[in-house]
Amino acid sequence: MASSSKRQQTMAKMNRERMLAERRVLKQEKKDARKAAAALGDEPAADESSADDEGSAADGVGGERPAD
Repeated sequence: MASSSKRQQTMAKMNRERMLAERRVLKQEKKDARKAAAALGDEPAADESSADDEGSAADGVGGERPAD
């Protein structure tokens, strides 16, 4: 007869799932902000482009490590 206990999840899998859940929350917040801005008649495109420029990896200032 098979064992009744389930396999324990690895820490790596739990970390991946936690990161995915956090990304989903951030994505939903961005969607909600866009909807709210559209309802008010604001243009969110200007805000998004300035945020993209600040974290650009091309200028070498970004906090991300380069892939080896």
